[in-house]
Amino acid sequence: MISVRPIHFIFFFLVSLIFTYAPLAAETAAITDYRPIFRAGRDSSGQIRIAIRKYNSNSIPYFLIVNPASMDTFAVKASAFNFSGDISLDALRKTSFVKALDRYTALPCKLQNHGAVRAEYPVPGMFLTVDLCPSRRPFEKLFFTILGDLCSGKRVGTPVAIAVTGKWMENHRDELVWIIQQIRERRLAVTWVNHSATHPYNPGVPLERNFLLSPGIDLEHEVLETEQLLLKNGLIPSPFFRFPGLVADGKLLQELRGLALIPVGSDAWLAKGEIPTSGSFILVHGNGNEPLGISKVLQLLHNPGEVKMLPLGDAFTASGK
Repeated sequence: MISVRPIHFIFFFLVSLIFTYAPLAAETAAITDYRPIFRAGRDSSGQIRIAIRKYNSNSIPYFLIVNPASMDTFAVKASAFNFSGDISLDALRKTSFVKALDRYTALPCKLQNHGAVRAEYPVPGMFLTVDLCPSRRPFEKLFFTILGDLCSGKRVGTPVAIAVTGKWMENHRDELVWIIQQIRERRLAVTWVNHSATHPYNPGVPLERNFLLSPGIDLEHEVLETEQLLLKNGLIPSPFFRFPGLVADGKLLQELRGLALIPVGSDAWLAKGEIPTSGSFILVHGNGNEPLGISKVLQLLHNPGEVKMLPLGDAFTASGK
């Protein structure tokens, strides 16, 4: 069960609500008073929903909501809700989201690649995850273009999970806007995975003192800064987090649990020679720093009829079968 932050079991119901999704826009919104919460309730159809963040966007109060059955997230105006009633702990723990949160933040913690690395259910495809770590190089535009071409003419874009850092978004503004345009044109269907704000890394330093285990790192700041940058750009953070270098310890893991995020690793880091199979979380870097991985994933995508890419949330839900 969730134990790091107090859980208030409450009852959501909608008051003449049409869900308000943050728009896909190049313009920025002013995000203030951004803070973690954990509130469970139901929508007007009786389905459980969980609020994991509360904030103001252009001075209007919002919640960041998780659908715990599908793992989808969306932003909803706080004024759309009234709160009352209870949801049982048992009902909450039966949801895909809370089960995954419990499972993948459980101790003991492996130093590297702890968390979900492949689908929990048999699935008819794989899960492509693309890291955008801080980089001075141009991003892999050709790769993203080919990825979008796979769904050309279809109503939805190619599913891809982009693990993005705050520094990359700040330093590659034009490239971020280009990705947003691909989403608008329904060429890409992106799940935005938090990859920290600064992605610290010191060459030659042991893993135990590197990445987010470097001295002085504040995980909550690293997480919330990146989420706010996404929201400022009209993009919705997912309930997933990828540790830089895939490196973490028990303290970081429990802090991540308190932020209601599920750690995702990989069983198929292509540049390291790992071979993907059905259900694999494929890992490549789209920031220009790992051309070998991009070369290998392009070979994999060469026969799109043989390899199907799936939305990351499907790895945790029975509907993904």
